[in-house]
Amino acid sequence: MPRVVVVGSFNVDHVWQCDALPRAGETRIGRYLTGPGGKGFNQATACARTGAETVFVCALGQDAGGRLARTLAATDGIDLRPGASEEPTGTAGIHVDAGGRNSIVIGPGANAALTAEFVAQQADAIVGARIVLAQLESPVDSVLEAMRLARAAGIRTILNPAPANAESSRELLAVADILTPNETEFAALLARHTGERIDAAEVAAFEDARLHRLCRTLLPRGTVVVTLGEAGAFVSHREDKCRGDDLPHYRVPAYEVATVDTTGAGDAFNGALATSLATVSDRVFADHVRFAAHYAALSTEHAGAAAAMPRLPVGGGPIGGG
Repeated sequence: MPRVVVVGSFNVDHVWQCDALPRAGETRIGRYLTGPGGKGFNQATACARTGAETVFVCALGQDAGGRLARTLAATDGIDLRPGASEEPTGTAGIHVDAGGRNSIVIGPGANAALTAEFVAQQADAIVGARIVLAQLESPVDSVLEAMRLARAAGIRTILNPAPANAESSRELLAVADILTPNETEFAALLARHTGERIDAAEVAAFEDARLHRLCRTLLPRGTVVVTLGEAGAFVSHREDKCRGDDLPHYRVPAYEVATVDTTGAGDAFNGALATSLATVSDRVFADHVRFAAHYAALSTEHAGAAAAMPRLPVGGGPIGGG
Protein backbone atom coordinates (compact mmCIF):
# COMPACT_ATOMS: atom_id res chain seq x y z
CA MET A 1 0.00 0.00 0.00
CA PRO A 2 1.15 3.59 -0.54
CA ARG A 3 2.84 4.97 2.54
CA VAL A 4 2.14 8.09 4.58
CA VAL A 5 4.66 9.14 7.23
CA VAL A 6 3.23 11.27 10.03
CA VAL A 7 5.63 13.13 12.32
CA GLY A 8 3.99 14.49 15.43
CA SER A 9 2.55 14.20 18.90
CA PHE A 10 0.78 11.62 21.01
CA ASN A 11 -1.29 12.80 23.98
CA VAL A 12 -3.52 11.17 26.52
CA ASP A 13 -6.69 13.29 26.32
CA HIS A 14 -8.71 14.18 29.41
CA VAL A 15 -12.13 15.38 28.23
CA TRP A 16 -14.91 17.10 30.12
CA GLN A 17 -18.27 17.38 28.34
CA CYS A 18 -20.47 20.16 29.72
CA ASP A 19 -23.42 22.30 28.63
CA ALA A 20 -21.21 25.39 28.05
CA LEU A 21 -17.48 26.08 28.05
CA PRO A 22 -16.35 27.39 31.47
CA ARG A 23 -15.51 31.08 31.74
CA ALA A 24 -12.64 32.45 33.81
CA GLY A 25 -13.23 31.64 37.49
CA GLU A 26 -16.26 29.48 36.75
CA THR A 27 -16.82 25.86 37.84
CA ARG A 28 -19.16 23.68 35.81
CA ILE A 29 -20.40 20.12 36.23
CA GLY A 30 -19.73 17.79 33.32
CA ARG A 31 -19.00 14.25 32.20
CA TYR A 32 -15.39 13.02 32.15
CA LEU A 33 -13.83 10.82 29.48
CA THR A 34 -10.25 9.89 28.65
CA GLY A 35 -8.65 8.46 25.53
CA PRO A 36 -5.87 8.81 22.95
CA GLY A 37 -5.15 12.06 21.13
CA GLY A 38 -2.42 14.40 20.01
CA LYS A 39 -2.59 15.91 16.55
CA GLY A 40 0.06 13.57 15.21
CA PHE A 41 -1.58 10.39 16.49
CA ASN A 42 -5.06 11.56 15.47
CA GLN A 43 -3.81 12.16 11.93
CA ALA A 44 -1.89 8.89 11.82
CA THR A 45 -5.03 7.04 12.95
CA ALA A 46 -7.07 8.78 10.24
CA CYS A 47 -4.46 7.79 7.64
CA ALA A 48 -4.49 4.15 8.74
CA ARG A 49 -8.27 3.95 8.93
CA THR A 50 -8.70 5.44 5.44
CA GLY A 51 -6.40 2.89 3.85
CA ALA A 52 -2.80 4.12 3.89
CA GLU A 53 0.19 2.20 5.16
CA THR A 54 1.09 4.54 8.00
CA VAL A 55 4.34 5.25 9.82
CA PHE A 56 4.13 7.43 12.94
CA VAL A 57 7.28 9.12 14.25
CA CYS A 58 6.91 10.53 17.76
CA ALA A 59 8.34 10.61 21.31
CA LEU A 60 6.79 8.75 24.24
CA GLY A 61 7.31 8.55 27.97
CA GLN A 62 8.07 5.30 29.78
CA ASP A 63 4.63 5.24 31.39
CA ALA A 64 1.03 4.13 30.95
CA GLY A 65 0.48 6.72 28.21
CA GLY A 66 3.39 5.34 26.22
CA ARG A 67 2.10 1.80 26.62
CA LEU A 68 -1.34 2.95 25.45
CA ALA A 69 0.19 4.47 22.30
CA ARG A 70 1.99 1.23 21.48
CA THR A 71 -1.14 -0.87 21.98
CA LEU A 72 -3.36 1.38 19.87
CA ALA A 73 -0.82 1.72 17.08
CA ALA A 74 -0.57 -2.07 16.86
CA THR A 75 -4.37 -2.37 16.75
CA ASP A 76 -4.59 -0.06 13.71
CA GLY A 77 -1.52 -1.50 11.99
CA ILE A 78 0.48 1.72 12.41
CA ASP A 79 4.27 1.36 12.19
CA LEU A 80 5.17 3.20 15.40
CA ARG A 81 8.64 4.78 15.53
CA PRO A 82 8.85 6.22 19.09
CA GLY A 83 11.77 8.13 20.54
CA ALA A 84 12.22 7.46 24.26
CA SER A 85 11.89 10.31 26.78
CA GLU A 86 12.28 10.67 30.53
CA GLU A 87 9.36 13.11 30.43
CA PRO A 88 5.79 11.82 30.87
CA THR A 89 3.80 11.10 27.73
CA GLY A 90 1.98 14.23 26.50
CA THR A 91 -1.46 15.14 27.84
CA ALA A 92 -4.33 17.40 26.86
CA GLY A 93 -7.21 18.86 28.87
CA ILE A 94 -10.29 19.35 26.69
CA HIS A 95 -13.64 20.97 27.42
CA VAL A 96 -16.49 20.27 24.97
CA ASP A 97 -19.82 22.12 25.08
CA ALA A 98 -23.30 20.92 24.06
CA GLY A 99 -22.77 22.21 20.51
CA GLY A 100 -19.54 20.26 20.03
CA ARG A 101 -17.25 23.30 20.35
CA ASN A 102 -14.09 22.83 22.37
CA SER A 103 -11.22 24.52 24.19
CA ILE A 104 -7.93 22.69 24.77
CA VAL A 105 -4.81 23.02 26.93
CA ILE A 106 -1.83 20.80 26.09
CA GLY A 107 1.02 19.54 28.32
CA PRO A 108 3.73 18.59 25.77
CA GLY A 109 5.71 16.25 28.02
CA ALA A 110 7.62 13.76 25.86
CA ASN A 111 6.41 15.42 22.66
CA ALA A 112 8.85 18.27 23.33
CA ALA A 113 11.72 15.76 23.38
CA LEU A 114 11.38 14.63 19.75
CA THR A 115 14.73 15.57 18.18
CA ALA A 116 15.85 16.27 14.63
CA GLU A 117 18.51 13.59 15.11
CA PHE A 118 15.90 10.95 15.90
CA VAL A 119 13.79 12.04 12.93
CA ALA A 120 16.84 11.76 10.68
CA GLN A 121 17.21 8.15 11.82
CA GLN A 122 13.79 7.47 10.25
CA ALA A 123 14.99 8.53 6.80
CA ASP A 124 14.30 5.08 5.37
CA ALA A 125 10.59 5.51 6.04
CA ILE A 126 10.45 9.14 4.95
CA VAL A 127 12.16 8.70 1.58
CA GLY A 128 9.98 5.63 0.89
CA ALA A 129 6.73 7.52 1.47
CA ARG A 130 4.36 9.20 -0.94
CA ILE A 131 3.26 11.85 1.56
CA VAL A 132 4.90 13.23 4.70
CA LEU A 133 2.48 14.97 7.07
CA ALA A 134 3.44 17.02 10.14
CA GLN A 135 1.98 19.46 12.66
CA LEU A 136 3.49 21.82 15.24
CA GLU A 137 2.95 20.07 18.57
CA SER A 138 6.53 18.80 18.18
CA PRO A 139 9.73 20.89 18.12
CA VAL A 140 10.11 22.90 14.92
CA ASP A 141 13.59 21.51 14.25
CA SER A 142 12.28 17.94 14.19
CA VAL A 143 9.40 18.86 11.87
CA LEU A 144 11.76 20.80 9.59
CA GLU A 145 14.13 17.82 9.39
CA ALA A 146 11.31 15.52 8.28
CA MET A 147 10.08 17.99 5.66
CA ARG A 148 13.61 18.61 4.34
CA LEU A 149 14.30 14.89 3.98
CA ALA A 150 11.02 14.45 2.13
CA ARG A 151 11.54 17.36 -0.24
CA ALA A 152 15.10 16.26 -1.03
CA ALA A 153 13.69 12.88 -2.07
CA GLY A 154 10.88 14.40 -4.14
CA ILE A 155 8.20 13.41 -1.61
CA ARG A 156 5.16 15.68 -1.23
CA THR A 157 4.74 17.36 2.15
CA ILE A 158 1.71 18.59 4.08
CA LEU A 159 2.16 20.96 7.00
CA ASN A 160 -0.76 21.43 9.36
CA PRO A 161 0.38 24.58 11.24
CA ALA A 162 -1.43 23.79 14.47
CA PRO A 163 -1.81 24.93 17.16
CA ALA A 164 -2.06 28.61 16.23
CA ASN A 165 0.39 29.80 18.90
CA ALA A 166 3.10 27.30 17.91
CA GLU A 167 6.50 28.46 16.74
CA SER A 168 7.06 28.41 12.98
CA SER A 169 9.52 29.86 10.50
CA ARG A 170 9.66 30.98 6.89
CA GLU A 171 12.11 28.16 6.30
CA LEU A 172 9.52 25.65 7.49
CA LEU A 173 6.78 27.11 5.29
CA ALA A 174 9.12 26.96 2.31
CA VAL A 175 9.37 23.16 2.50
CA ALA A 176 5.58 22.66 2.64
CA ASP A 177 3.91 21.69 -0.63
CA ILE A 178 0.50 22.00 1.00
CA LEU A 179 -0.38 24.15 4.03
CA THR A 180 -3.61 23.40 5.93
CA PRO A 181 -4.41 26.06 8.57
CA ASN A 182 -7.81 26.71 10.10
CA GLU A 183 -9.02 30.32 10.37
CA THR A 184 -7.21 31.00 13.66
CA GLU A 185 -3.97 29.45 12.47
CA PHE A 186 -4.21 31.29 9.15
CA ALA A 187 -4.59 34.64 10.91
CA ALA A 188 -1.66 33.85 13.24
CA LEU A 189 0.61 32.85 10.33
CA LEU A 190 -0.23 36.00 8.38
CA ALA A 191 0.54 38.21 11.38
CA ARG A 192 3.79 36.38 12.14
CA HIS A 193 5.18 36.04 8.62
CA THR A 194 3.67 38.87 6.55
CA GLY A 195 2.66 41.52 9.09
CA GLU A 196 -0.94 41.40 7.83
CA ARG A 197 -3.46 41.38 10.67
CA ILE A 198 -6.94 39.99 10.14
CA ASP A 199 -9.80 38.86 12.38
CA ALA A 200 -9.93 35.06 12.35
CA ALA A 201 -13.68 35.15 12.96
CA GLU A 202 -14.17 36.99 9.66
CA VAL A 203 -12.02 34.79 7.41
CA ALA A 204 -14.91 32.63 6.14
CA ALA A 205 -16.74 35.77 5.00
CA PHE A 206 -13.82 37.23 3.03
CA GLU A 207 -14.28 37.63 -0.71
CA ASP A 208 -12.54 34.81 -2.55
CA ALA A 209 -10.16 37.17 -4.37
CA ARG A 210 -8.95 38.66 -1.08
CA LEU A 211 -8.53 35.26 0.56
CA HIS A 212 -6.59 34.00 -2.46
CA ARG A 213 -4.29 37.02 -2.33
CA LEU A 214 -3.56 36.42 1.35
CA CYS A 215 -2.82 32.74 0.70
CA ARG A 216 -0.42 33.63 -2.12
CA THR A 217 1.35 36.10 0.15
CA LEU A 218 1.75 33.45 2.84
CA LEU A 219 2.84 30.53 0.62
CA PRO A 220 3.71 31.83 -2.87
CA ARG A 221 4.91 28.49 -4.27
CA GLY A 222 2.52 26.01 -2.67
CA THR A 223 -1.14 25.19 -2.14
CA VAL A 224 -3.03 26.53 0.87
CA VAL A 225 -6.20 24.85 2.14
CA VAL A 226 -7.89 26.98 4.79
CA THR A 227 -10.36 24.86 6.74
CA LEU A 228 -13.40 26.90 7.75
CA GLY A 229 -15.44 24.59 9.99
CA GLU A 230 -19.12 24.76 9.10
CA ALA A 231 -18.25 26.96 6.10
CA GLY A 232 -16.19 24.21 4.46
CA ALA A 233 -12.74 24.92 3.06
CA PHE A 234 -11.01 27.40 0.75
CA VAL A 235 -8.34 26.17 -1.67
CA SER A 236 -5.66 28.45 -3.16
CA HIS A 237 -3.10 27.22 -5.70
CA ARG A 238 -0.16 28.89 -7.35
CA GLU A 239 -1.54 30.07 -10.69
CA ASP A 240 0.67 27.73 -12.76
CA LYS A 241 0.35 24.72 -10.44
CA CYS A 242 -3.32 23.93 -9.87
CA ARG A 243 -2.83 20.18 -9.21
CA GLY A 244 -5.38 19.18 -11.86
CA ASP A 245 -7.99 21.77 -10.88
CA ASP A 246 -9.50 24.12 -13.45
CA LEU A 247 -9.37 27.13 -11.12
CA PRO A 248 -6.55 28.53 -8.97
CA HIS A 249 -8.94 29.13 -6.07
CA TYR A 250 -12.37 27.90 -5.01
CA ARG A 251 -14.45 26.78 -2.02
CA VAL A 252 -15.50 23.28 -1.00
CA PRO A 253 -18.67 23.16 1.12
CA ALA A 254 -18.92 21.31 4.41
CA TYR A 255 -21.02 18.19 4.80
CA GLU A 256 -24.06 18.28 7.09
CA VAL A 257 -23.94 15.72 9.87
CA ALA A 258 -25.25 15.29 13.42
CA THR A 259 -22.24 16.83 15.21
CA VAL A 260 -21.38 15.54 18.68
CA ASP A 261 -17.75 16.63 19.14
CA THR A 262 -15.50 18.63 16.77
CA THR A 263 -12.28 17.95 18.74
CA GLY A 264 -10.48 15.90 16.07
CA ALA A 265 -12.16 17.20 12.93
CA GLY A 266 -9.13 19.10 11.64
CA ASP A 267 -6.93 16.06 12.22
CA ALA A 268 -9.42 13.84 10.42
CA PHE A 269 -9.31 16.25 7.47
CA ASN A 270 -5.51 16.22 7.30
CA GLY A 271 -5.17 12.46 7.65
CA ALA A 272 -7.81 11.78 5.01
CA LEU A 273 -6.27 14.34 2.65
CA ALA A 274 -2.87 12.66 3.01
CA THR A 275 -4.32 9.21 2.34
CA SER A 276 -6.27 10.36 -0.69
CA LEU A 277 -3.23 12.08 -2.21
CA ALA A 278 -1.07 9.03 -1.51
CA THR A 279 -3.46 6.36 -2.77
CA VAL A 280 -5.45 7.87 -5.65
CA SER A 281 -3.29 9.42 -8.36
CA ASP A 282 -5.97 10.17 -10.99
CA ARG A 283 -8.08 12.63 -8.97
CA VAL A 284 -8.04 16.39 -9.31
CA PHE A 285 -7.11 18.15 -6.08
CA ALA A 286 -10.70 19.27 -5.45
CA ASP A 287 -11.75 15.62 -5.16
CA HIS A 288 -9.08 14.96 -2.56
CA VAL A 289 -10.36 17.94 -0.55
CA ARG A 290 -13.98 16.79 -0.85
CA PHE A 291 -12.99 13.34 0.42
CA ALA A 292 -11.16 14.91 3.37
CA ALA A 293 -14.10 17.21 4.16
CA HIS A 294 -16.51 14.28 4.08
CA TYR A 295 -14.33 12.17 6.36
CA ALA A 296 -13.82 15.08 8.77
CA ALA A 297 -17.57 15.62 8.99
CA LEU A 298 -18.15 11.94 9.77
CA SER A 299 -15.56 12.11 12.55
CA THR A 300 -17.62 14.73 14.42
CA GLU A 301 -20.50 12.30 14.85
CA HIS A 302 -18.57 10.56 17.64
CA ALA A 303 -16.95 11.80 20.84
CA GLY A 304 -13.18 11.82 21.21
CA ALA A 305 -10.21 12.44 18.95
CA ALA A 306 -8.29 9.42 17.63
CA ALA A 307 -11.08 7.10 18.76
CA ALA A 308 -13.61 9.07 16.68
CA MET A 309 -11.83 8.51 13.36
CA PRO A 310 -14.16 6.44 11.14
CA ARG A 311 -12.77 3.13 9.93
CA LEU A 312 -13.38 2.56 6.22
CA PRO A 313 -13.98 -1.00 4.95
CA VAL A 314 -10.80 -3.01 4.43
CA GLY A 315 -9.80 -2.80 0.75
CA GLY A 316 -12.53 -0.25 0.10
CA GLY A 317 -10.18 2.65 -0.52
CA PRO A 318 -11.09 6.28 0.06
CA ILE A 319 -14.76 7.20 0.16
CA GLY A 320 -16.10 8.97 -2.89
CA GLY A 321 -15.37 12.64 -3.50
CA GLY A 322 -19.05 13.45 -3.00
